[in-house]
Amino acid sequence: MTTPAIEPATEEARAAAVPLGKRIRRLVMELGPSRMVATMLFLIVATLFARFSWQMPLVGDAERALYDARAMVMAPHVEQDKRIVMVTYNDETLFNTGIRSPLDRTLLANALANLDQMGPKAIGIDIVFDSPRPDDDLLKAQLRAMKTPTWLAYAEQASNPNTIFYEQQKYLESYLADVTTDRTKPTSVLFRTDGDGVIRNWPDRPKNLPPLMANALAPVDPGHANYRGNIRFLVPARVAKGQEEPVFANIPIDTFAMPMDAETRAGFAELVKDRYVLIGGDVIDNDQFNIPLSRFTDPITGQHETMIGLEVHAHMLAQQLDNDWSNPLPGAALWALAVLVVLAGGLTSLVDMRARWVAVAFLGQMAFFVAFPFWLQGHGVDTTTLPAFGWALGWLLGYAAVGTAARTIGSRQRAFAQSALGKYLPADVAAQIMRDPDQLSLHGERRNIFCVFTDLEGFTKLSHAVTPETVARLLNEYLDRLSDVVLEHGGTIDKFVGDAVVAFWGAPLSRPNDGPQAAAAALAMYEAGEKFRVDLAAEDVPPLGMTRVGLHVGDAIVGNFGGEDRIQYTALGDSMNTASRLESANKSLKTGVLISAEAAARADRDDLVPMGRVTLRGRAQPVDALTPRPDLPPAQRARIAELVAAHAAGDKNAYVTCATALVREFSQDPSIMFLIERLNETESGESYVLS
Repeated sequence: MTTPAIEPATEEARAAAVPLGKRIRRLVMELGPSRMVATMLFLIVATLFARFSWQMPLVGDAERALYDARAMVMAPHVEQDKRIVMVTYNDETLFNTGIRSPLDRTLLANALANLDQMGPKAIGIDIVFDSPRPDDDLLKAQLRAMKTPTWLAYAEQASNPNTIFYEQQKYLESYLADVTTDRTKPTSVLFRTDGDGVIRNWPDRPKNLPPLMANALAPVDPGHANYRGNIRFLVPARVAKGQEEPVFANIPIDTFAMPMDAETRAGFAELVKDRYVLIGGDVIDNDQFNIPLSRFTDPITGQHETMIGLEVHAHMLAQQLDNDWSNPLPGAALWALAVLVVLAGGLTSLVDMRARWVAVAFLGQMAFFVAFPFWLQGHGVDTTTLPAFGWALGWLLGYAAVGTAARTIGSRQRAFAQSALGKYLPADVAAQIMRDPDQLSLHGERRNIFCVFTDLEGFTKLSHAVTPETVARLLNEYLDRLSDVVLEHGGTIDKFVGDAVVAFWGAPLSRPNDGPQAAAAALAMYEAGEKFRVDLAAEDVPPLGMTRVGLHVGDAIVGNFGGEDRIQYTALGDSMNTASRLESANKSLKTGVLISAEAAARADRDDLVPMGRVTLRGRAQPVDALTPRPDLPPAQRARIAELVAAHAAGDKNAYVTCATALVREFSQDPSIMFLIERLNETESGESYVLS
């Protein structure tokens, strides 16, 4: 069965699809110890980046930015939380009381007196009483009289060195000691910010501090009493519709500080009854914190909004009430993912497939790096330690490490192919072998190929007349010239047999223009041989004859034959023998190049003239032969063709007329004269047998 011609792109794509496992094995076997160690060290560094990127300079900043994006995009959109209410003093409150800081304690005492009778679940006061005021006694009395569980803010210099100094802490401790009862107790308002000043996680609980405010206000399960994961920040559900309804109601403290009778108090009670009440400041440029959502503009205000500390406590309290704790991926999982992404980068650099599939694989992995962390964030995983940017960086380093190693192997393979194959194969075939040297395995296939045989007349005589060194030099120069012709025309050099060159077109790659290229190469090889004869005339050596060339097309078995240790890429079959006999027939027919009619039909040349039908030496099947005569004008070539056609048709009158004219016209052309002689000796349809 004849293998159909395959377009170059299809063949190259098939050649490019080198199995990944094969490329890995080749890389490991050929890399060498030193480069292997260097590559492994680079992969280890890539894995460390993919695992510990949060702890690395600059890379950690990128991780925080990516986390903030995840926290913003995946933040739950909720209606207003009716369990928690914030009672705040703002700039207007401070202006009206004339006391900038701390808050007017008479106002706070009055508000607490009313709130205490409205039935809240608990009250948390995020105000640090660290300096004396004239109305301290009034507030102390109210705090000691509270029936509602009330928690007062406590801070210490050791954990907050930038917000409270020693004397303030001492006064605060004495103040709290005066008001502490079984209902009124201190609570920690400690926050921890990351290196960029953003609050993302619950703080630690130092042993010397009272319970954290969120833990103190509401019961917390023992398993999360020291929770250090991410704070679940909420987003108003209606913000997308342009309706601002904050997650937590914020009521000015003045609302509760005015004198109230029982009826008025009952009317306001619905704002706080059975709710957790958080009291603190909402003052411009004071007690403001950056959170993950601050990195992006607010949909309503268009500004990068900060959050007051009291609201941070509210979000933490809501998270605790919902029992919505996020857990990070286990360390083992992070290590496994780090190794996998680095391996994915390394394997991607070895993937050998069409460009569009490489692009799909690359984009798919990039999409994973972007989407997977968001998916984890949305499914309750704490991603504050997830090295999303580190994964991408580790992938890139893995790609670079393995890719560099592969390029090292590739350069060696290219050097090998250049030296071992470059003089035998055309550039695209050599490139194919460089991509996958294992294609030199032992196998064969039936292909339709154009076969060329050459021979240099008189070289045997010359080799006996000059020194071996001269023979080697002249032979190498001659073979170089003919080899260059073959490769320039896209052919494959089969072998050299002494001064003879054997080449073919159509394997291992088959192209639509194999026929024209082979025919052009046949004539060019003849002309290169003639040029060699002229150049050799200047040397003191016996003269050489012409280079004879034969070209035929037909089926042959093409592949690597020999043994595992010594192989040759060659073609076997009757078409090769026919081309060889055509080359030999040039001597009898007094031509330089002979092309079979089958090859001529696909040669796409208009300078071929028929040389009649001949039976080649050792062959039974006749062959219609043609020879290229670019030296003749078209009219003369046409008259020769008319001669052969008239003989084949048995038209004796036309034949005699053509022959008589051609004898006068080509009396000095031995090939045409011998053509007429052969035709005279044969009848219509007969072939001339070459002895």
